[in-house]
Amino acid sequence: MRAVVHERYGAAQEVLRVRDVPRPTPTGDQVLVRVEAAAVAGDDWHLMAGWPYVARPAIGLLRPRHQTPGREIAGVVEATGPEVRDLVPGDEVFGWGEGGLAEFAAVPEQQLVLKPPTLSSVEAAVVPVSGFTALQALRDAGGVRSGQHALIVGGSGGVGTFAVQIAKAFGAEVTSMQGPGGGGLVRELGADHVLDHTRDDLAAGPTRFDVVVDLVGARALAEYRRALRPDGTLVLVGGSGGRWFKGTGRFLQAAALNALVRQRLRVLVHRDDAEDLRTLAGFVQEGRLRPVVSAVYPLEDVAAAVTHFAGGHGRGKVAVAVTDTTWREVQRHA
Repeated sequence: MRAVVHERYGAAQEVLRVRDVPRPTPTGDQVLVRVEAAAVAGDDWHLMAGWPYVARPAIGLLRPRHQTPGREIAGVVEATGPEVRDLVPGDEVFGWGEGGLAEFAAVPEQQLVLKPPTLSSVEAAVVPVSGFTALQALRDAGGVRSGQHALIVGGSGGVGTFAVQIAKAFGAEVTSMQGPGGGGLVRELGADHVLDHTRDDLAAGPTRFDVVVDLVGARALAEYRRALRPDGTLVLVGGSGGRWFKGTGRFLQAAALNALVRQRLRVLVHRDDAEDLRTLAGFVQEGRLRPVVSAVYPLEDVAAAVTHFAGGHGRGKVAVAVTDTTWREVQRHA
């Protein structure tokens, strides 16, 4: 089968190759998925480069421990291991696992959910990790409730497009902050108010937010705190901190400050959760959530897909069409 192989750390164009490798055999509770599409996520390009360096003991000191990247997939069940209970060959599924940028991936059954029929495989593939992050930031860390006012910083990005819609699904009034090109998109997704990060001051107006979800990490904690209500909650998801720590210092600062102030400062590290994936699928089926895909690349151009994502030029998510059939469908609807 064809698969993306990543044998050393470096820039995408230098280290990602498509090669023929053995097809996995499902064992135990594993499901063999014929992958139709996969997402490109932040973890893919950070780990491709070997960042942050403090994570090297876990991801591989000198070379990647997992040599086929890709964690988010959508496809069709090809075969099942002897302990699989519910899924059967032919089921259309989406979920998360290791080695998703390949024609076949062996994934534990509990990490897969039936794909909503209204979604294409490309749309379904981009849901899991960004959807988990947005849902858990708002529901668990932020505790957002109907009638509250939520600010999403980075609302036009991969996680942000989910967060804007999920906050609306929870009944919140939503303000979204992003660059000058993303305002129209977030309004289409339901944002009530739009701020441009290049010219708008968060704390200049009279509005104070109940919940602020920061997906970018480019502003000082003090600026966010001025924009919060006295009993509001700041959720930090995105961070910039270079190759060594990737924003860890900022998260530690928030944790220390949290003990001294009335406002709640939370740091979110998302967890992969099948029940949350079902919740997201339910939002899709109810018409309250739609994935936003800004660019799709064929498997052979996976390095370009990762470079596109890393450059931050797109709105929403970037995906890879793993099969020729999926790529032809993408071109047909372009």
